[in-house]
Amino acid sequence: MTHEKHDGSAVSVLGLGQMGTRLAQAFLAAGHATTVWNRGAVKADALVTQGAVRARSAGDAVVASPLVVVCLPDYATVAEVLGPVAAGLRGRTLVNLTSGTPEDAVRTAGWAAGHGADYLDGAAMSGTRLVGRAEALFVLSGSADAFARHRAVLAGLGNATYLGADPALAPVYDTALFGLAWGALAGFHHAAALAGAAGVAPADFAAVATGHMPFVASLMTDHARQIADGRFPDDDGTVAVHTAAMEHLVETSSAHGIGTQVPRLITDLLEQAVALGHGADGIAAVSRVIGGGEGDV
Repeated sequence: MTHEKHDGSAVSVLGLGQMGTRLAQAFLAAGHATTVWNRGAVKADALVTQGAVRARSAGDAVVASPLVVVCLPDYATVAEVLGPVAAGLRGRTLVNLTSGTPEDAVRTAGWAAGHGADYLDGAAMSGTRLVGRAEALFVLSGSADAFARHRAVLAGLGNATYLGADPALAPVYDTALFGLAWGALAGFHHAAALAGAAGVAPADFAAVATGHMPFVASLMTDHARQIADGRFPDDDGTVAVHTAAMEHLVETSSAHGIGTQVPRLITDLLEQAVALGHGADGIAAVSRVIGGGEGDV
């Protein structure tokens, strides 16, 4: 694919909702000339005062830059906005940070290729507060050449991480990491309530809990290896031992008037693993209940 030279801005951002606005601000803060467009033009006003160039139309925004970033409510809106101006995408890279399904990503990548554009599907994994900081995770998949070519600009958003050539990977990671975050937060909310029942302030508990999280993260790395190997050593205790401990957590929570939804979910998974013969295995064996084809949760 040939790529045209552009004399306009480095990047165009289409869609200036809460996230789109933060994307544009991050590009500007990183020193990249930025063109912006939104169907409601008033949302561009503050960005213009910060140095952005306002595009009069979506078509003008597309042709203004070699890198075109869209962040819209859904893929149907992406098609609605870009469909009439698709010819302007030729020779450019389209980065789609709209949330959707793997099927949406694959379909949009094919559509972009049909109009002569490289395509990267992506997701912002750290909300809006961290955008522009090194710890803000953005996952991207699709054209490796496009990612390499625009990596310096995309780095203005934060930790721009390339996952691979399959455009479906970004929405897969988006959904999986969303579930991971909520699993951890649900555990924290339950734990904070239990500690609170003993008079512990939430901030005091959080200070200890966050110090414990590097150990939990190390378990993820170790368990990933165990899942890949299909072997579950009991270095961190057996499924049977953890089942008994989780039942104790359920009883303690109930006795203090704390909801037991979170520990009961985990107890159910552990009990299923025991029923499948994994009671003497390490706790990573619970993965066989969830994703290994041995059980139906």
